[in-house]
Amino acid sequence: MIAILKNAEMSRHRAPRTAAALAVLLGTLLGGAGATADEVKVTATIKPIHALVAQVMEGVGSPSLLVQGAASPHTYALKPSDARALHQADVFFRVSETVEPFTGRIVEALPESVRVVTLAESPGIELLPIRRGETFEAHDHGKEKHGGHDHKHGNEHAHGDTHDHDRAHKTDDHAHHDHDHAHDHAGKHAHAPHEIDGHVWLDPHNARKMLTEIARALSEAAPEHTETFRANAARAAAALDALEADLAREIGPLKGKPYVVFHDAYQYFERRFDLAPVGSITLSPEVRPSAKRLTEIRQRLATLKASCVFAEPQFQPRLVEAVTEGTTARAGTLDPEGALVEPGPAAYETLLRNLASGLKSCLAPQS
Repeated sequence: MIAILKNAEMSRHRAPRTAAALAVLLGTLLGGAGATADEVKVTATIKPIHALVAQVMEGVGSPSLLVQGAASPHTYALKPSDARALHQADVFFRVSETVEPFTGRIVEALPESVRVVTLAESPGIELLPIRRGETFEAHDHGKEKHGGHDHKHGNEHAHGDTHDHDRAHKTDDHAHHDHDHAHDHAGKHAHAPHEIDGHVWLDPHNARKMLTEIARALSEAAPEHTETFRANAARAAAALDALEADLAREIGPLKGKPYVVFHDAYQYFERRFDLAPVGSITLSPEVRPSAKRLTEIRQRLATLKASCVFAEPQFQPRLVEAVTEGTTARAGTLDPEGALVEPGPAAYETLLRNLASGLKSCLAPQS
């Protein structure tokens, strides 16, 4: 009788543990190994965005990075494993369909449980129109108020607008108009979707707006961590203030020094710090410039007075060599998406510091 009572008592103690074990097993099968009920699963497309999200998530979790290594979001092809991971995510951060064209179809296919946050649509973000010509002589960089960024092109809508940035709402309107948030939520935007430059993260002011939007979206997905997300975002924004001041001091002597880039990806950075680009080898990194175009740029380097031509790590440096051959222009490298940067919370700062260092090393080389 004593043995029977002991066995019954042990069974009662084992029952909760058995139920817990089954719950963990079920969570593993449905949500991935080690998943817990309160874990927020977050994915970001590119390294600079991943870094900002990682900073806001500090102490709560770590986001997954979609575009790994030196891959370019402009040409990235989504793998089946990527698609499966996205279907299990709580929040998916991207810049826009123009920057990451591979996200277009997958966003429409994701379940409603996945919050899709398009950061080019962050409230208060400053958008710039694409420069149409491959040379920028017609753009007067000195007359716009770069310091205060008075050349705002819109998207200053408030959080109370009827449009929900997270896509609890995969509407046809989003499918057709998500190109870099050119559609006007507040009636203040003058440019069509395809006319907006998508490299918005290269302006620290825009990064601060994105931090706020990241904290908001994460708080909706995991409200129990709202205070942590807000505090982390505020701390990251203060670090951006210090970073901007450092970069302004470092880049200040480069004002007025003309240069040519591989493709026109840098105008948010250039306008924030009053730099003087005069042209690009190609308008789109997906389109290889013709031999005729390379010859034209080489012939115009003297006219443009460009002392440097910058390549990008994802694309063939031989194109830059073909442009600078027979000229006095030096060759450099700029990395607007962090192809050579180690992913993590520090990647955004590293990316911007690398841009400053790359510009300085070619435009103002040490004697």
